[in-house]
Amino acid sequence: MLFALSTLFLQNYLEDQLIGATLEEELDDYVNQLRLDPTVVEPFYTRIQGYITRPGDPNQTVAADIRALPSGVHDVHSGAGVFKAAVRKEDDLWAFLIYDVSDNRRLEQQLFLALVGVVLLFSILSFMLGAWSSRRVMKPVTDLAARLDTLSKEGKPERLSGHFADDEVGQLAAALDTYADRLHHLVERDREFNADVSHELRSPLTVITGATELLLAQDDLDPRVRTRLLRIARAARQSADITTALLHLVRAEQGTDKDSAAQNVGRIVNDVVHLYEPLIGNKDLKLLVRETDRVSVIAPESVVAVTVGNLIGNAMRYTNEGEVVITIGEGCVCVDDTGPGIPESELEHVFERHYRGQNISGKGAGLGLAIVKRLCSLYGWSIRFSNRPAGGLRAELRFFGQ
Repeated sequence: MLFALSTLFLQNYLEDQLIGATLEEELDDYVNQLRLDPTVVEPFYTRIQGYITRPGDPNQTVAADIRALPSGVHDVHSGAGVFKAAVRKEDDLWAFLIYDVSDNRRLEQQLFLALVGVVLLFSILSFMLGAWSSRRVMKPVTDLAARLDTLSKEGKPERLSGHFADDEVGQLAAALDTYADRLHHLVERDREFNADVSHELRSPLTVITGATELLLAQDDLDPRVRTRLLRIARAARQSADITTALLHLVRAEQGTDKDSAAQNVGRIVNDVVHLYEPLIGNKDLKLLVRETDRVSVIAPESVVAVTVGNLIGNAMRYTNEGEVVITIGEGCVCVDDTGPGIPESELEHVFERHYRGQNISGKGAGLGLAIVKRLCSLYGWSIRFSNRPAGGLRAELRFFGQ
């Protein structure tokens, strides 16, 4: 459009310059002829009309608006049309050369409208062609994106490269197939490893638990031996719960977990507290359980035990004195302690794998809360930590409700 307008402007400019120069030359020639031969009559062209008059001549053959113009070339618009007027005023004569450019102006308008129409037409055609071309060029990419969105989350993903030609998009689809195969292999290997380890550990843990119970049943046990056996029993129970929870986690991700029995959360919490009581040791620490109403949840018992056990164990581990209060009711379990709490800047990182706070001492791999978060996400529970105004930390595990 800009090119067409600039072309039209250049054409008008050159035409005006050419007409003006021509009129001036014609007028000079006529004046010279007139001075050589006074018998030259006027007008002397059809479209270019020349007139000679004298200053103060009463015979006004030239229109007043043209007669009043100074020497030079002028554009004159009147009811009769559009004219180019070349004027030469000397002391003894006035010469006028008038050229009718009305047809030229009409032609320019028609040319302008035609150019605008052609530009608009070609713009529309270019837009339509560009849109069609872009859709045609991008169609394989959009098809690839659509197939990626519809890939099944379970099982081996469908091959993408078979649906596309051997071009850039086909090469991209082949690369995605290779990457998907690698991911599928890694996920399957991880699931099989978790399932195998969880399954294989259950048998020796069952043996350890059974043997420990038999030894604890003896009446003549030394108190120190009994304490050690209780620690073994607690560790075996915790290990059994975590392996069973991981096994349920793998099965749930595979869609094969059928365990949907309702569990009494209060009973599970009391069992977990009984297991964790030996951790108090010589600490000046009280472990209290308050159940305001019954809370039941549909989930494997081991999953609930691992989740609440991790929260209770962390509270006891990092609280040297005071109390740890477990409150059960209104669809949630709250664990409040009087420990040092967690810096606000670290609260958002506590569920990250292998994350341990800057001021945390003691052993630990930093995986407990990551596993808890994964279990909560799987069963639709929510968990959050917050520092208590009176000091200490609150861990809130909500099974349902706000």
